[in-house]
Order: sequence, then C-alpha cells, then structure tokens
Amino acid sequence: MIKDHLYEEKNNFVHHSMLPSKKEQTGGISQDMLLDQDIESQYRYIDQLCQTQTVSDDEMKVLFMAEHPQVLEYLYQKARKVREAHYGNKVYTRGLIEFTNYCRNNCYYCGIRRDNLHAERYRLSEEEICKCADEGYVLGFRTFVLQGGEDGAYTKKSLGNVIRRIKTSHPDCAVTLSFGEWDYETYQYWHECGADRYLLRHETADPMHYQKLHPKQMQFSHRMKCINELKEIGYQVGAGFMVGSPGQTPDMLVQDLRYLQSLQPDMAGIGPFIPHKDTPFAQEKAGTLSMTLKLLAIVRLMFPKILLPATTALNTISPKGRESGILAGANVIMPNLSPLQVRQKYMLYDHKVSTGGESAQCWHDLEKSMRDIGCEICIGRGDSLMHKN
Repeated sequence: MIKDHLYEEKNNFVHHSMLPSKKEQTGGISQDMLLDQDIESQYRYIDQLCQTQTVSDDEMKVLFMAEHPQVLEYLYQKARKVREAHYGNKVYTRGLIEFTNYCRNNCYYCGIRRDNLHAERYRLSEEEICKCADEGYVLGFRTFVLQGGEDGAYTKKSLGNVIRRIKTSHPDCAVTLSFGEWDYETYQYWHECGADRYLLRHETADPMHYQKLHPKQMQFSHRMKCINELKEIGYQVGAGFMVGSPGQTPDMLVQDLRYLQSLQPDMAGIGPFIPHKDTPFAQEKAGTLSMTLKLLAIVRLMFPKILLPATTALNTISPKGRESGILAGANVIMPNLSPLQVRQKYMLYDHKVSTGGESAQCWHDLEKSMRDIGCEICIGRGDSLMHKN
C-alpha cells in the first residue's frame, strides 16, 4: 500500500501523501489499497503523457477520474512546465468582437439560437466593427476575433471588406474569424482578404452525440468537412468541444481527444457547457470546473505547442476560472472589445460575464491577475507553434 511518494522534477520536489485510510474491505483488498492503486496509475499515466503525448483510451479515462488534490496539482504542474518550455510565461490576448447575435441555426444549447424569441438581436455595422479594432489596437491587442452567429446579413464580400480594412489599418495584427459553417469559396475569399485564423469548434466527435446537440438540419459530416476545408485553405485552425454537454460520456471525451490528434489543430477551445434558460437544455446540469481543468491540462500534455484559451465560460462558472485555466496549462485569454451596449445581448449561456476582468478596457486588471499567478501578458500576434519546427 502506498504511504509516501517523492516525485522529483529537475530541482523541484512535490510531496504526495496517501489518502486517509478507510475501513471497508472489498474482496480481501482494502478500499484504500484500491484507491492508492488508482493514484499510482494516474501518476504513471501523467508521466507517460508528458513523455509520449498519448496514453490508451482506458488510461485516459482513468485520468478523467482523478480527484485527489495532489494528483491534480501534479497534472497541472506538468502542464504548466510543458507550456513554459514552448511559450515561457507568456499569455496571449485576443480582442473579442461579437459582431452579431443573429443566427440561422437552432443548436439546442445556444442562447442565440434562431428560435429564441427572447433574445434581443443586434448587428454591428462595418464602421462599428472597425472602431472596436481601432480601440483594441490602442489598448495593446494584436489579434482580433470576429465572432458571431451564422448571420446571412453579412455577405462574403461585406465581411471580406471588414477584414481588409482591419488588416490595412493594422498590418501587424492577426484576424481570427469565428463565424460558423460556410462554403469553400467563402472561406477562401475571407482568407485572401487577410483572415489568418478560423475557430470552428467541432463540439463533439461522436456523430450520434452531435445530433443530440443539434437539429437534423445540421450534420456532423458537414461540420467536419468545413474544418478540413479551413485547414486545406491555409488558416490556422481551431477546433474544440464542450465539457459536460448533455449526454456526454467518458468515451465521447476520448473520441474528442483522438479527433484532435488526427486534426492537429493550431488552437483548441475547451470550456464547460453552461445551460441557457431559453433553450431546450435549460434544465441540464452545467459542466464542472474540475473536469474542464483536467481536460485543459491533458490537451496541453498531448499538444505541447497548441494555443489553448482559458475561456469566458470557465470564468463564468468560477470567479477565478480564467486564472485556474492558465494554471492548468492554457495560454490565451480573450477579453471583450464589443461595444458595452451589446455585450449582454450576446448571451450564449446564462450569466455570461463580459465586464470586469472579461472586459478589454480593464487591461491593467488583466495584467495584474496574470502577474499574480506568475505569468505575463504578451503584446503580439501570438501565432501557433504547432506546425513550426
């Protein structure tokens, strides 16, 4: 039975004591012995992830079950060290511009779904979007994320013009689009206009689960096709999934991680599912902080060079969610640059935060919060290292 373990990493020592003893017996083997065996396995699988960037499916599910505080801190510490090996203590910022909350889709989990008649809709004009980018540039942002529902009011050419204007005014900046599913020609046109990156979360890599989250008009195969086309065109591509979405199982989470292994994205957006009161999933339970942090750390160990945001959703379910995400291996934050009068209207889930530390205008607060955990906000585009030697 495990008593004490000393794990050495370079010059750092982390002490791990055994769990409190339990009296019950199982088949002649005490419960604390079984727990200790699980803990031993979890440490071993964490080390294996660090060394080889993979473990078996069953071993991955053992890591999902990790609950002992010292095991979790060991996992997060490893993730931080891997991140620091490639990115140092830098945290990259992206200025988020939520330019429309109209959407043609009816995803069951989303607060701006087409059939939510309670949503107060808005669209930003070309001038308003560019003004947000101009303000963000002065604040210090060098990446702008244009995010919106799939709103056909923005044509291929009109959004292309916005991209061109931002890139012309700020040629040292990157433009990221997070605007859903479109055809190949549209994606290619926006890339030619200057869009550098595209975020399109796959949400789940299990086709049956995908259909539980979306109406039949939305097809898993089409989502995958779009992600593949974005990569073919030459975008830095971001995928990702919700943690704790309705019907999700450990096997599905493994599928998500295997899909990311096959895709090798530049970015991965991983955040907790949070219900919205005006959706079919209003009564579903939210994903947990603990599981989300575990997934962030595991993804960091599997993809040492990936760009990994500490999402707004993470900061919504916990007052220190953003900092916890960074301490678990994330290295990107996305403060909000949208006009103040529309921020509360882009409500993907209940209680979404968009002020305070989530506001781009609170730059000094962001700097302080990162310094307090030993990190430094980086002024720069913060391009992915995934496909660089």
